[in-house]
Amino acid sequence: MRPDGRKAIEMRRVVIQRNFIENAEGSVLISIGNTRVVCTATIEEKVPPFLKDQKRGWITAEYAMLPRATQTRTIRESTVGRISGRTHEIQRLIGRALRSVVDLSCIGERTIWIDCDVLQADGGTRTASITGAFICLSDAVRFGLRNGIFEKSPLRDYLAAVSVGVVGGVPMIDLSYAEDSQAEVDMNVVMTGGGNFVEIQGTAEGAPFSRETLDVLIQLAREGVDALIALQKQHVDESLVGFSKSLSM
Repeated sequence: MRPDGRKAIEMRRVVIQRNFIENAEGSVLISIGNTRVVCTATIEEKVPPFLKDQKRGWITAEYAMLPRATQTRTIRESTVGRISGRTHEIQRLIGRALRSVVDLSCIGERTIWIDCDVLQADGGTRTASITGAFICLSDAVRFGLRNGIFEKSPLRDYLAAVSVGVVGGVPMIDLSYAEDSQAEVDMNVVMTGGGNFVEIQGTAEGAPFSRETLDVLIQLAREGVDALIALQKQHVDESLVGFSKSLSM
């Protein structure tokens, strides 16, 4: 039994609140256990210089944590004057993951900005950010279709992410901070609704782990992502995914 009473194969409770920020084209507050992240999507009428005149768009992300998202206050990175390596890694991961399920040619020469701000961190902030970001991206796509910005949906598949690991010799899913800090193996897995992998980030914190352990963790992750995508489908209009009819919405 885990500290919060869950079984090893049991995820924390997930709560989705859409339209959390009224000003954004898409927004969601995603809560996974005690981890809470606000994700917003913004459509900008320009692309980075390297995409100029290429008739395709771009999706990029920024990630940040509030000072008291953690147990002790963390100094704002804007105060320090530079982005940490961890922040840079996570926001690149979010953008890369979202682009994997989007046809950028359908966006036109526009950028969709995804901002993920962690209100409270208890493990799994990057996986929660990716899972929530897909929902707010879908709302931004819906906004773009309704307002004649996009001709058809660029979404090709669903996208979600989950953490897995080994704690005390036991493979587990959706690690809290207390579990993550003691894990012998720590892994984040990003997958599509079709069951394909976008990214696997896995590290042995102590002794190396076996192929058998890897297989168990991947299977756990797949089951977790399937559950998250089933939840996404309760909030995302399925006609947006897979180039279905979009102009009539």
